[in-house]
Amino acid sequence: MFHIGHLNLLMNAKSMCDKLIVGVTTDELTEQIKGKMPIIPFNERSAIIGSIKFVDIVVSQGKIDEISDYAKYKFDIIFKGDDWKGTARWNELEVYFQKKGVRVIFIPYTKETSSSQLKKRIGRLFNE
Repeated sequence: MFHIGHLNLLMNAKSMCDKLIVGVTTDELTEQIKGKMPIIPFNERSAIIGSIKFVDIVVSQGKIDEISDYAKYKFDIIFKGDDWKGTARWNELEVYFQKKGVRVIFIPYTKETSSSQLKKRIGRLFNE
């Protein structure tokens, strides 16, 4: 569910790069990660992201593999939400990318808004 927090991430990322490539997870990957199919299908989510002026390229993300993504796109900056900072996986990826000359930038999330919070509010509205 796209919200202002997502827009803030994209806007912040674009302010630090020339070309912003955004991966949109496939329906299958979303189901694998979250245990359920997304409400909005991949083609619609891709169209929404692609229509945002901060986004230059939208790519299909069928797996989470930043190293393969680097091999394919040769980016010099990678952006990630700051909730991943300090995790074992991203500590390792930071070392890998540093050796490749890639900056890892953790962008703060918009704390007031999340998809989970929005889903809870919508659920309460339907239950009233």
